[in-house]
Order: sequence, then structure tokens, then C-alpha cells
Amino acid sequence: MSENNLTALVTGASRGIGRCIAQTLGATGYQVYLTYASQAAQAEAVAEEIKSAGGRAKAFRLELGDAKAVTAFFASEIKDRTDLHVLVNNAGITADSLLISMKDGDFDKVLDVDLKGAFICMREAARIMIRRRAGRIVNIASVVGLTGNPGQANYSAAKAGLIGLTKTAAKELAGRKITVNAVAPGFIETDMTGALPENVRTQYLQTIPLKRFGTPEDVAGAVLFLVSDQAGYITGQVLSVNGGLYC
Repeated sequence: MSENNLTALVTGASRGIGRCIAQTLGATGYQVYLTYASQAAQAEAVAEEIKSAGGRAKAFRLELGDAKAVTAFFASEIKDRTDLHVLVNNAGITADSLLISMKDGDFDKVLDVDLKGAFICMREAARIMIRRRAGRIVNIASVVGLTGNPGQANYSAAKAGLIGLTKTAAKELAGRKITVNAVAPGFIETDMTGALPENVRTQYLQTIPLKRFGTPEDVAGAVLFLVSDQAGYITGQVLSVNGGLYC
């Protein structure tokens, strides 16, 4: 596979894991389309970093919780305009609360972005990839989608649903040479996790066999492998990037 004429779409790529995935794919030779919900300046900065390094990138504002907007984005910016080969569903939000106090709206908005938004992106990308009989879809799930986590009923449900969606799509699309896999990160060093109290970080660290937190580069490396030719016989799998957590 030559990435020179291929496009990779990475959702939620203005910072953290998404940013690193976009940069990694851009350095490999993909033209990178990256989306953001609100951090326009950060997203444009990521695109400029990729271009400054010799790659090609464009940033687009896209609200994943708006189904019509996602469908329209694929129709206007992707279909018949670029050779889409890779989709990375990374965008996600949280609205944490204990089960007994979680509001319906907080449950719905997390599933709308983290699960339904990913589903629509997969559906629209698959329609394009089917025509060319090739493609790679990688969904960024989470360790909490496998284990659950107190205070994250909505987020855990969305990520568990994303894993089920991954496995089903893999079976449906395999005949068209499209692979669909998930990456389930554990505790990864990002702005969000960096804001946690030190005692909480220490507690998490004690549960990780490798005795370190993961980095966005660890996750991006897993994504890069799954979209490569070397992973052509891997589909419907969940690759846990968690330092041995819950192994």
C-alpha cells in the first residue's frame, strides 16, 4: 500500500490521543482530515504541524452528536473528493456521575457522540470503502468498555457498545477487504488525566503491571499497526493498550 494518495480521517484530533494519531498518520504519508468540535485554534495548529513536517492535512469543525451534520460532512467533503482509506473514530466526551444521580441528558449526549457519532462515521465511510474494496476502520474504545468504571455508566456503555459495533462491522465488511478493529487504551497521559489529584494518579499507577502510564504515542502506534498492510489479516479485534492492566 502506498499512502501517498490516500486519506485518513481522524475525529476528535485537536488534542491528546487524536492529535498524536493524526500526526503519526500524517508522518507516514497519509493526507489527514481531522475534525474538532470546539477547539478550532488547536485543530488548525495540528494541521499546520503536519504540513510543516512535509505532510498534508485539513481541519474541519464537526459535531459528532449531530447525525445530520456528520452525514452532510461525508457527502460534501469526503465522497467523490478524496480516496478515503482510513477512518479513526477517536472523538469522545464524558459527563461523569454516579448511576443514581445521572441525568437522562448526560447519558444521551455521551452516547450520541461516543457511540452513535462513531456509528454514522463508520456507515458513511463503509459506503465509500466498499466501492474501492479496501479500507481500515479503527475505533478508539476504552478499558472501561471492558471492565466498567464507577461514575461512568454512560461512557462505559458507549465504549462497550463501540466494541460490539466493531465486531459486527468487521463481519459485515470483511468480504470487501475492509478491516474493522478497536483499540482500548488504559490510563493514558493527556490533559484530562493530568488534571487528576496526585493521590488518584498514584492509586491508578499501583494497578498497572508495567508501572507507568501510557502515552498518546503508545496508542498511535497501535493504530498505525492496525491500518498497515502487516495487519491485513486482523479484523474484529480489540487491542488493549494498558500496560497490562486487568490482564
